[in-house]
Amino acid sequence: MNEDDLSTLDIDAELDTPLDEKLSPEEPAAPNVEEMLAFLTSADPTQRTIAARAFSEIQDERAVPHLIRLLTDICPLVRVSAAYGLGRNTSVDAVEPLIEQYYQDWNGYVRKGIIWALGNCRDRRSVGLLTKALRTDISAVRLWAASGLAQIAHLDYEDVIVTIAPLIEGLRRDPVAAVRSNCAWALGQLARELPSNVVYATAIDALLEALVEDEEIGVKEDAKDALLRVGDPRGLQTIEELELEGFI
Repeated sequence: MNEDDLSTLDIDAELDTPLDEKLSPEEPAAPNVEEMLAFLTSADPTQRTIAARAFSEIQDERAVPHLIRLLTDICPLVRVSAAYGLGRNTSVDAVEPLIEQYYQDWNGYVRKGIIWALGNCRDRRSVGLLTKALRTDISAVRLWAASGLAQIAHLDYEDVIVTIAPLIEGLRRDPVAAVRSNCAWALGQLARELPSNVVYATAIDALLEALVEDEEIGVKEDAKDALLRVGDPRGLQTIEELELEGFI
């Protein structure tokens, strides 16, 4: 999967995602649900985009079949909006279409939205895809793959075991600090679900390594927060020692 050529499509300028947008001082009026449902089947791609985006803010199960269909829309703005709409209006019926579209879509913004939606769906069928995305996709997708794994994997012990290794790999090796931070957060969430075994100890070791060795202060802080949430005695002692020595 190549880096996306977005030279003719400035999606950031035209469509802020729900994860990135800043609230304006004055909240806009709530969308008209019936009108938005009608727009989902419009021949006008602008109306389809507006409608799909509206369902990233509102929930109505009637929108789900239309949003699933719009995942394959010719317009990438429609597809990314549909993905975020399905992240708000989660459905077991959307999981397989989201996974299928991920593997077909050339656009990184769309794949990012798909990964966010799959994390919110919290369906075990997504674990393999999110693991692959964390290892191989562009940074914006890797960022949400790490968070999504924590949302999904904690539901099943076997999934926790599978996801610990790629999260540790991401924490140690990803070149983007924000991705490493999300990996630290995810490891902290999953370690809380583990018994005190070798997998748990490996996760704690990785968090301690990031706390001591990572060059980015933000990653260090997230590793520290993860260790504090887990409450591991070894982690707490290390944090105390580093604080006394003035290293953190």
